[in-house]
Amino acid sequence: MHSAAAPLYIESLDQEGRGIARRDGKTIFVEGALPGEQVTVSVYRKKPTFEIGAVQRIAKSSPARIAAKCAYFGKCGGCALQHIDLRTQVAVKQRVLEDALWHIGKVEPEEILAPIHGPEWEYRHRARFTVRHVAKKGGMLVGFHEKRSSFVADMKSCEVVPGRISALLPPLRHMLGRLSIRQKLPQIELSIGEDADVLVLRVLEPPSREDEAILEAFAAEHGLYLYFQGGGPHTAQPFYPPAGADLHYLLPEFDVRIYFGPTDFTQVNHAMNRVLVRRALSLLAPQPGERIADMFCGLGNFSLPIARSGAEVLGIEGSETLVARARSNAERNALAGRARFAVCNLFEIDASGLAALGHFDRMLIDPPRDGAVELVKAIGDAGPARIVYVSCNPATLARDAALLTQTKGYRLQAAGVVNMFPHTAHVESIALFVR
Repeated sequence: MHSAAAPLYIESLDQEGRGIARRDGKTIFVEGALPGEQVTVSVYRKKPTFEIGAVQRIAKSSPARIAAKCAYFGKCGGCALQHIDLRTQVAVKQRVLEDALWHIGKVEPEEILAPIHGPEWEYRHRARFTVRHVAKKGGMLVGFHEKRSSFVADMKSCEVVPGRISALLPPLRHMLGRLSIRQKLPQIELSIGEDADVLVLRVLEPPSREDEAILEAFAAEHGLYLYFQGGGPHTAQPFYPPAGADLHYLLPEFDVRIYFGPTDFTQVNHAMNRVLVRRALSLLAPQPGERIADMFCGLGNFSLPIARSGAEVLGIEGSETLVARARSNAERNALAGRARFAVCNLFEIDASGLAALGHFDRMLIDPPRDGAVELVKAIGDAGPARIVYVSCNPATLARDAALLTQTKGYRLQAAGVVNMFPHTAHVESIALFVR
């Protein structure tokens, strides 16, 4: 590492929560630095136009700087912003969204929506822990990767998962160390429902009978459901109890219960998801009798509340497994009459393919990080009058916003952030486009 002699002035934060400074015409990205601070930096990566480093010493501190709650912050790569107070975290994410919309999309929202806040700690209902046996560190490690490393953080607690799960990490490590397959167990996926905690163990070879006895006793003692996953996510099968878990989460405002499998994609933060769905439905404003599209519908997280409003909804998703799950959710919520689902690859859809789905009065789009560029290109003159776009990547939202506003005749009426992942640099947002 190279140490910079003179302190640098931090101008702002980038999309990964790193401070941005300038020196000799180069941009310096500084982990652990805050806007307004003056810091010296240990540089670990040098390029012709930029450098990346970490704070070595803080010469002048920001009033937004706070002490991190987690003992492993700075080493564990799970969180990036615990040194910033929550209000400032949200303001930073709002600025990241606005900057992306303007610099990438050349568009400004007519209205900035009030940020959506939620629980600061113990919010993660999904997590993927890496498991590794490291003899020189005392045996089994279970945790997130260290920053900038493939090593597993030596952590015995985690502040962003529920307390009962955090407390489980030390006994889980001890139990896994007793297994004969401890070297063949690379990952554990956590999946939490309203009344079930599931651990999915990725097993590269079947456990022995002695292993099974150890695992069963552990699950019984801690009230857990254990699944084994021998291959891809679809191979996860219940081990104990044999019947498996009845995983679901609630959207009580819409009298909806969403059932899911332990490896299905669901929102990590159930409390924030409820508020996000409320905001999305408020902006979409579905009316009884209207026909509405829910693009990238997943399990029906937005589709079923839309159907509950009295509108007819068609949910589109590329995964047959998720579409089957969404249909089942519609039936179990007595909404199959107003909510239909179809399999379609929205990353390859064109104008004729979209037109074949029929006319939509309104549309909700909730794509993965790649965004929805082909879908947006496919929208024609008879497209929906109102589009609500839920995004997990400001850059692709901005790109798609440019297409909608500059080539499709829409206005960006409103946009704002949703702090779905406190203490991380992840920016979730929601935008409303109208014709």
